[in-house]
Amino acid sequence: MNAPLAELCRSFTEALEKTDPMINPASPYLRVAEEILEMAFAYLEDGVVFYRRGDPVNALAAWCYGYGWLDAGANLGILIVPSLFREIPGLHGSIPSTCIEHLDEKTERYQRMLHEACLSIEDAPDVSSPVYPLCSIIRDCVEEWHMKGEAYHARQDSASALAAYSYAYGWLDCGVRAGLFRITGDRHLFTA
Repeated sequence: MNAPLAELCRSFTEALEKTDPMINPASPYLRVAEEILEMAFAYLEDGVVFYRRGDPVNALAAWCYGYGWLDAGANLGILIVPSLFREIPGLHGSIPSTCIEHLDEKTERYQRMLHEACLSIEDAPDVSSPVYPLCSIIRDCVEEWHMKGEAYHARQDSASALAAYSYAYGWLDCGVRAGLFRITGDRHLFTA
């Protein structure tokens, strides 16, 4: 495994293995925390399987998407996560040249899907609800990473762009699962 992807997998694995829900067992939010952890573990495992099958593109996307779920759960205040995602330096050039066409296709598809997903939701809680501000936290993070993805994409750094889009998508999907957003458009864009 090349160094940038190995670092991504290692940091995601380490963060996930040390994550704990911080919810009262009687709370319905415990179920949300458990589902977030299920999604993060599933995408960690998917990434490993993809990588072992010679598909570093889908491995990269899976790990970053899963990391998005994990970090969103931490920012929602329902998971204790020891370390949050940070940009992994050196992703540009980390995908073998034999996979570049697949990388470019997936990056452009995720760019479109993330854009469509952002247009396919609305805030679910009433503005008077104490959880309503969490909608802005999720949207702001999604926007920040979407813009990072756009900047990478403009520089022809498809690996970093895919990482950013996937991470943002994880946050958005987690927000839907946590009940912060209502799907008003294409439900197929979400795991809900």
